[in-house]
Amino acid sequence: MTAGVKAVLLDALGTLVELQPPAPRLRRLLGQAGFHVSEERAAAGFAAEIAYYLDHHLEGSDRERLERLRDRCAEEMRRALELPGLDHATARRAMLEALEFRPYPDVLPALSELRERGMTLVVASNWDCSLPEWLGPAGITELVDAVVTSAEVGAAKPDPRVFERALAIADAAPSEALHVGDKVDNDVEGAAAAGVRAVLVQRDGELPAGVETVRSLRELAALL
Repeated sequence: MTAGVKAVLLDALGTLVELQPPAPRLRRLLGQAGFHVSEERAAAGFAAEIAYYLDHHLEGSDRERLERLRDRCAEEMRRALELPGLDHATARRAMLEALEFRPYPDVLPALSELRERGMTLVVASNWDCSLPEWLGPAGITELVDAVVTSAEVGAAKPDPRVFERALAIADAAPSEALHVGDKVDNDVEGAAAAGVRAVLVQRDGELPAGVETVRSLRELAALL
C-alpha cells in the first residue's frame, strides 16, 4: 500500500454504474399508456432529455429544485417525441421509470476489497442530489462512506471544488487520496488540478497514452 493513502474517490456514471438503454424501456412504458412510438423516435426523445439534463443538472441541488428540473426535462422529451395527446404527467413518469443504472460486474467486489483494506470511499460525481437514490438499488450506497454531487457543490468536474468537498468529507489531504473515473478531462485532469492522483478506468478500447489506467476496478487495490 502506498504510504499515506487512506481515501479513494470514485466517479459514478461510467465508473461504478452503467445506464441501461432507456429507449426500449421508454417505448414499452409509453405503449402501456396507450402511446405507440418507434424505437428511433423514443431514442430521439430521450436524447433530447439527456442533452437538456447535462446542460442543467447543477440546478438539481435540492429536492424542490430537482423536481422542477425533472419537469423541464420531461417537457424536452415530450416535445421531441411528437406524440399527439401525450400529457406531461405521463411523459414524466415514463421518463423516470425508463432510467435504470446497473453496477459493472467488477464494482461491488472492488468496493468490498477496498473497504476491507481500510479505505474511506467517497463518490464524487457530476450528478444532481438524487444520486444516492440511484446508487442504493445498485448495492453501492452501503459500501461507500459518502456521496458528493456537483449539483450540491455548485460546480461540475473538472472543477476542483468537487474533489475538495470529497476530500473534506473523507478528512484526507490531496496526497492521501486517489480518484478513479472514466473521463480524462473530468476525472484525470480534474483530480490533478486538485492535487489528487488519478486513475482512469477503461474497460475496453485502446488505452490513452500517458495516463495511469486500469481495465477493472479490481486492479485498484494493487495500486494503493
